[in-house]
Amino acid sequence: MRRAAITGVGKYLPDGILTNQDLEKMVDTNDEWITSRTGIKQRHILKDKDKATTFMATQATLKLIEKTNLDPKEIDLIITGTVTADMRFPDTSNQVAANVGASNAFGYDINAACSGFLYSLATASSFIQSGMYKKIVVIGADTMSSIVDYTNRATCIIFGDGAAAVLLEADEEGYGVHDQVLKGDGTGLQYLHLKLGGSLNEVTRENVDSADKYLFQDGRPVFKKAVTGMSSTMKEVMERNNLSKEDITWVVPHQANKRIINAVADQLDFPHERVMMVIENYGNTTSATIPLCLADYESQLRKGDNLIITAFGGGFTWGSIYLKWAYDGNA
Repeated sequence: MRRAAITGVGKYLPDGILTNQDLEKMVDTNDEWITSRTGIKQRHILKDKDKATTFMATQATLKLIEKTNLDPKEIDLIITGTVTADMRFPDTSNQVAANVGASNAFGYDINAACSGFLYSLATASSFIQSGMYKKIVVIGADTMSSIVDYTNRATCIIFGDGAAAVLLEADEEGYGVHDQVLKGDGTGLQYLHLKLGGSLNEVTRENVDSADKYLFQDGRPVFKKAVTGMSSTMKEVMERNNLSKEDITWVVPHQANKRIINAVADQLDFPHERVMMVIENYGNTTSATIPLCLADYESQLRKGDNLIITAFGGGFTWGSIYLKWAYDGNA
C-alpha cells in the first residue's frame, strides 16, 4: 500500500527574542506567573517589518531542500497551514514556490488555526496515497506577533513566530501516514477568533485602532475543549489501529500550553518523557508548533518509530494522525 512518508524536516526561527522578563516591562505580569501557567520562557519574534510569514516559510523550505538534497523542480505541490498570510491573496504557498524555484509546483494555504499543519499533512497525504503527486512540501508558518495585542497580558504571553516544513514522499514499505481522525465544531468561534479583517468586518478608518484587529481568546473553554478534543482523537486513532500506549514512541502535540499538553498525556496515562515539548523556547507558534517539534526532535527519531500527532485550533478544529517515521535522524 502506498503511504505518504515524511523524509525530511527544515525550520526557521527569527532572531528576535521576547523573554518573560521583557514582557514584565510591557504588561502587568511576571516570569513566575507566565511559566507556571504556560510553560513558556521566551518566544521568537519577527521584528523586520518588511518580512512576514512568506519569508519564514521560504527560509524553512530552503533549509528542507538543502538537508534533503531536493531539486526544487521535483516538488509537485506546496501546502501551507497559516492564519497570518502576508495578504488575503495571493497565498503563501505559491509565493514560497516562486521563492525557492519550485517552478513545477502549485500551492495553496489551509486556514485551520492551530490545526493548520495537521490538516495540511492529512490533505497532502491523500494526494500522495492516490498516486497523483510524488513530492509535496507541507509547511506550518505563522507570524503571530502581527495579530497579538501586547497590552493584553492574557494573550501576549502565549504566542511567538516561526516556521517549519516537511517533505512528503511515497512509501510502500509501511512507513508514513497510516490513519487520521479530523474534527471540527464551528460553534467554537465565540471563544477563539480574529474579528476584524474579513469580509464581514472589513478594516475602516473608524475601527482601524480597535482591539478587534487582534486575536480574541476565552482561555477556560478553549483549555477544556483542547484537552478533550486531542485526547479523544488520539484514543480513537489508537483503537482503530490496535495501538497501546507502549506501541507509541512519541506523542507530538500542538504546543499551546504546557498544562494542556500534560493534561492530554494524563488523560491517556502516557509518559511525559515521550511527549515532545518545545513550548519553553518558542511559545505557541500556531501552525508551526508541530513541525518545529519534529525538527527539534529529529535527531532522536528512528526509522519505524510510531508517532501520534495531535492538534487543536480556533474555530474549533482538532484531530490526530498516526504515522510511522521513515528514517533515522542524525545524531
